[in-house]
Amino acid sequence: MFMNPIPRRSFLKNSLVTAAALGLPSRVPAQPGKPATGGSVAAGAFIVDTNVNTGWWPFRHMKYSATPDLVAKLRKHKIKRAWAGSYDALFQKNIDSVNTRLAEDCRVNGGGILVPFGTVNPAFPDWEEDLRRCHEVHKMPGIRLHPIYNGYTLESPEFKHLLDGAARRGLLVQIAIDMEDERKQHPLVNVPAVDVAPLPDILKQIPNVRVMLVNPFRHVRGAKLKAMVERTDVTFEFSNLDGLSSVERILPDAMPWKPYHPLGRILSGGANPTVPLERLLFGSNAPFMPLEQSLFKLIESPLTRAQIDALAFGNADRILVPA
Repeated sequence: MFMNPIPRRSFLKNSLVTAAALGLPSRVPAQPGKPATGGSVAAGAFIVDTNVNTGWWPFRHMKYSATPDLVAKLRKHKIKRAWAGSYDALFQKNIDSVNTRLAEDCRVNGGGILVPFGTVNPAFPDWEEDLRRCHEVHKMPGIRLHPIYNGYTLESPEFKHLLDGAARRGLLVQIAIDMEDERKQHPLVNVPAVDVAPLPDILKQIPNVRVMLVNPFRHVRGAKLKAMVERTDVTFEFSNLDGLSSVERILPDAMPWKPYHPLGRILSGGANPTVPLERLLFGSNAPFMPLEQSLFKLIESPLTRAQIDALAFGNADRILVPA
């Protein structure tokens, strides 16, 4: 049985994205791990952005690189909470200093919106102390990993040890699959995407770890996406999910015509692997990408209100717990 879609005219009038754009009253945001309170989505907007970054991208200027500007942009679009990493984590060796600055920046300039996600590099000595400080000192509910930039792969033994340590501390682990289209990379910095092929077997050995893929869909597609969905409990954010009605197309049984639509074959070149609704979350990759492009994904896909609620905030509230 297929869910009845909201008529487009009604959706454009009442959806959370339109409410955000028009500045309607907002929901009361949830604390990590607790449900949101307040009216229905139609009565106001409440969005959790699971993928933003602070700091300066070294290869091009971005309009909202300054944290106060990023927060103002998020607030303008009724983003009530955003999980924030740091670009410094990709290029600097003093990881503890990066995490300390991130936590302080979110506290001082985050406007009550930014939730810091520090990083840990298991290829460095004493990474266990960095993990401990993320959890115990900075009270971070999760960490964001950049394996290729930090010099290790998912097959590295240290990576498995890091996942095990994060699981014991109850931390959500985000893995950034890529940060920039390889066709646009600076010629001196040629960084491939993370190969997720080893991940299902690793996660089978650490059943309690919670893992989320950030910037996944340019490289995790076809057979790799199918393996992630069928063999793991990994979640995904949709900032780089491309194509017309892209969110609707990747959800199973969202619309009765989806299997026959020509765009339904884009991701894999064949039958399009789908992601269960409860494992797909809102992400924007701001400020690297325009925040509006992810908001538009919720407008142009014919989704039900229950689907919008889950994507915009429900799934994020469920998977994140306080540090």
